[in-house]
Amino acid sequence: MKRRQFLLRSLSATASMAFSPFIFSSCRPSLHGKKLTILHTNDMHSYIEPFEEGRYQGLGGMAARASIVNKIRFQEANVMLLDSGDVFQGTPYFNLFGGELELKLMSEMGYDATTVGNHEFDNGIGGLEHAMQFANFPHLIANYDFSRNTLSGKVKPFKIFERGEIKIGVFGLGIELEGLVNSRMYDGTLYIDPIATAKEMVQELQKQGCDLIVCLSHLGYDYGDSRKPSDLILAKEVSEIDVILGGHTHTFMEEPLLLTNSEGFTTTINQVGWAGINLGRIDVMFTEKGKKVVAFNPMPLLNKV
Repeated sequence: MKRRQFLLRSLSATASMAFSPFIFSSCRPSLHGKKLTILHTNDMHSYIEPFEEGRYQGLGGMAARASIVNKIRFQEANVMLLDSGDVFQGTPYFNLFGGELELKLMSEMGYDATTVGNHEFDNGIGGLEHAMQFANFPHLIANYDFSRNTLSGKVKPFKIFERGEIKIGVFGLGIELEGLVNSRMYDGTLYIDPIATAKEMVQELQKQGCDLIVCLSHLGYDYGDSRKPSDLILAKEVSEIDVILGGHTHTFMEEPLLLTNSEGFTTTINQVGWAGINLGRIDVMFTEKGKKVVAFNPMPLLNKV
């Protein structure tokens, strides 16, 4: 298949830009008037090309995503591009290239970070380790302990980014692998409670002077009455996470959720479905009154050929 020709095709994307603002916490005076744009994806599942037929015909594709990301980068001064896991598995591209193509294209697109979804283990620890060499961005996850296998030291819990004067702390959280992934595939990786881990991450990132804290979550959005860790439970139980970008449950959210917990802290939660059909966008503006989030509706990637 002529992947290069496909990726160079002139594609366009449409975006629904309805939004709602909300003041949710204080910020440094020196940041007043600054703005950060966060673009994000989740559960891409090796969908390199747009859907050719069916319910999602004409939607998705990494070329369309690259087009709109580049357009937004031209319009905005401070942009981040993040992913919440399950980049792998779902089309023959993964069977043929084992994740290499996905991570190479994400690198070309300028992703800043991803987390480790359960499907990243589908070719075992060795397969994930091999594919990661093609990513020029980090895989971040704080609640998986890789000290018993070859990923030890190769995956970090968090990373601090700077966009202009804005200091952004990003950390990752993953779902429990036992019962979901064959134990041979994750080869001794230890799962640590994500809620307790998140509290530790918040303390560490605050200590390092971060102006904004973002969690790349592959926990899943919500499990109803279950106490299984989810994005909703995380936001309710852990304050000071400004933004949770979710994955795993393939949840198509019509707009980001602004959840205020019992301590009065408001976290923005978003997830944009699966297969790269939508691109998420959240703008954070730093004002004299505090940080203000502008929560955009998902941007559908519509290919016009």
